[in-house]
Amino acid sequence: MKVLVTGGCGYIGSATARLLRRRGHEVEVLDNLSEGHRAAWDGPFTELELLDRDALHGWLQAKQFDGLIHFAARAYVGESVLQPERYWRSNVVPLIHLTEALEGVPIVFSSTCAVYGEPPVDRLDETLPKAPINPYGATKAAAERLLSDRDGAGHGKYAALRYFNAAGAEEDGSHGEDHDPETHLIPLAVHAALGLGKALTVFGNDWPTPDGTCVRDYIHILDLAEAHLCALERLWQGGDSGQWNVGTGRGASVLEVIQAVEKAAGRPVPWSPGPRRAGDPPFLVANADKAAKDLGWKAQWTDLDALVATAVAWHQSHPAGYSS
Repeated sequence: MKVLVTGGCGYIGSATARLLRRRGHEVEVLDNLSEGHRAAWDGPFTELELLDRDALHGWLQAKQFDGLIHFAARAYVGESVLQPERYWRSNVVPLIHLTEALEGVPIVFSSTCAVYGEPPVDRLDETLPKAPINPYGATKAAAERLLSDRDGAGHGKYAALRYFNAAGAEEDGSHGEDHDPETHLIPLAVHAALGLGKALTVFGNDWPTPDGTCVRDYIHILDLAEAHLCALERLWQGGDSGQWNVGTGRGASVLEVIQAVEKAAGRPVPWSPGPRRAGDPPFLVANADKAAKDLGWKAQWTDLDALVATAVAWHQSHPAGYSS
């Protein structure tokens, strides 16, 4: 099949593009390189701004795709609170432009557990109402609604994958996480351990959890990539549209992550406690039973030490990320 991957030079997008190619699919990537890295993908690529409707439609006019996996978006929660207009424009308008030009083409959409807001339960399933508390989550929920309306009009099926905490790197150390600014716990802890960044701040150590730090569900990017392919295959085979959580179903605390980094790096992680962040739930763990049932997908990277070791290996071999 021929698949278009938007945002395919990003962290998760490039991992998915590489997996699709390994499985024999023809992949083309669109990316404006505002967040992604050209070195993350070495296949067919076009630098293009999805907000430019005429340019996008002109490019698509000469193409024919069997599927779209849409990653391109802005994804910083704090930034979204300060710049809501930018997030609504960046995270919704490009999807409108794409659906206008790709009628009938099945779409796998990069969504997020942020659509649930502050859930009242520790393990989240898809029956929970969407109640986002920030513009980032709200724009992703709006995009899901757009795809649902498109499906209802008979214009194309979709699968929305609600990620938890993406983490890890390719096993051979060739590709990994490189964000600016970096906000994710694992790379920040690795940078602190390797002397590539400042000491880590742990936002609250008095939460109602076993060790007082927040618990999250860390999902390896290789598992995430596999989930996208499973979702696309479901749509190709005539399966119904829907939304699916993508996580391991197992939580790890901040201190457990720090310990895993120290084990893999062979060095201590300097850290200090800081105040709690508003809106941080103590537990955020996926119930991914629906993905197992409907998509035939289940996370394989369920060992935290093994997952963290891939991230440490990437940062050791690429201390300056892709610019190394």
